[in-house]
Amino acid sequence: MAHTPVTPRRHYRYELLRWSLLGVAVVVLVVFLLAQRQSVDVSYGRSPAATAKIDEGSAGELSDASVPSVDEMTALVAAEPVVRLPGSTARWNEQRVREAAGDRPVRILVAPPGLDKDERDRVRDVENATIRVIGTEVSGGIYQAVADTLPDWRAQFATADVTNLLVGLIAALRDAPDPPEHDELRWRAPTDRELAAVAADLRATGLHLGAGATLTGVPDKAARNAFPDGARYVALPAQPFGEPVPRYGPALAELFPGTPIVVMYGLWIEYHGPAADDFAELAGASFYGQFAGRLSRYDYPQGNVLTAWLNRVTDLRYSGLFDRPLPYRPIDPLRVALPALPWIFAGCVATFLILSVRSLRRPDGAVLRRGDPGRGGTPARLAGLTALAVEMSLLTDARSDPALTRGVVKLQAARAALDEELPDRHARTLLDEASGELDDAARTLGIASYRPDLYLRGRLS
Repeated sequence: MAHTPVTPRRHYRYELLRWSLLGVAVVVLVVFLLAQRQSVDVSYGRSPAATAKIDEGSAGELSDASVPSVDEMTALVAAEPVVRLPGSTARWNEQRVREAAGDRPVRILVAPPGLDKDERDRVRDVENATIRVIGTEVSGGIYQAVADTLPDWRAQFATADVTNLLVGLIAALRDAPDPPEHDELRWRAPTDRELAAVAADLRATGLHLGAGATLTGVPDKAARNAFPDGARYVALPAQPFGEPVPRYGPALAELFPGTPIVVMYGLWIEYHGPAADDFAELAGASFYGQFAGRLSRYDYPQGNVLTAWLNRVTDLRYSGLFDRPLPYRPIDPLRVALPALPWIFAGCVATFLILSVRSLRRPDGAVLRRGDPGRGGTPARLAGLTALAVEMSLLTDARSDPALTRGVVKLQAARAALDEELPDRHARTLLDEASGELDDAARTLGIASYRPDLYLRGRLS
């Protein structure tokens, strides 16, 4: 039978392809094994919400209001049981406060919000005032009254109502039991005319600004982070104390189904829309639980408060607490490709073995090698030991068998010596060293047939 002779160029291509496949297989094996060592790290995207510390006065929270001297305020409090300084905003249910005080005289000094530290200290130095109210921050003696429920925060920041805070503080000063709390805020449905005016602005620009609102526009970056699909915003000034407040949220949610609705009443923010039952209460409690203290004594513009609230919403979205799409995260190529790596490794090894068989023999059945025409020449021994190393690598973890790793390195060095036509003695020395390392690896595996002498005798016989 006639055979096509194997030319040196064709043989070189086979050899280059064969060893390239072995190199790819080794790299894939190493990458796959190292990937198994990765620890499980379940995390959500890092929130892009701004968290920089803001110094006092840099966020527009200080007003132009001022207070008289300590002596002047002391004289005012001595003359009247309730003193309201110019610019003060706090209001309360006078009947409930009188009932809580009983026959004990209570003198209340009410100061405006937005005072700086020195002015607040002057108010606190008025010793004949039983209770001092700065903005809607209520304190007296060694106590400070703090709201801790959504209705209390809503009354405090939507209508400047401090009734529950005053009643609770008076009870503490009298060592009386905590009185029951009442939600002083009353709602009413907006009129058709009111709702139509708000809805028209929302359809046109997505924002309605009521007369007296301090919001000038929606903070674009914070809004995009909090609501990537968009939202509609309504900003109204603080509502008159004691009067029913138009509740726009539910009505607007019906007009704009599936759209987040954000309504501001003064410094109180309400959310209506998708997932409102689960999300609105958490967002409100989380935000006001942290910032109510600052909001009560300062005069923040609505834009600053809205930005901070949107940042909190963004933090909640990125925390993964809700079953809603998380922001885009780049794909990890390794984790995507990891399931395919074993198949790539198996394909490279199989192709390498096929090419190794073809490279070991000429078409007429003779061994294809350099130098010694016998069956045990250096190239044939290199090919046999390489095939042994590949088979052993399928049965052991390279990380736990350094002998196998060292053997593969020696085989690669021997192959390079042959390709660069270095002295045959040098290549044989490297193969002897590789054979010793593979022998150690075979002993570790406990497979006698993988000892190099036995393995090569079986392949070349």
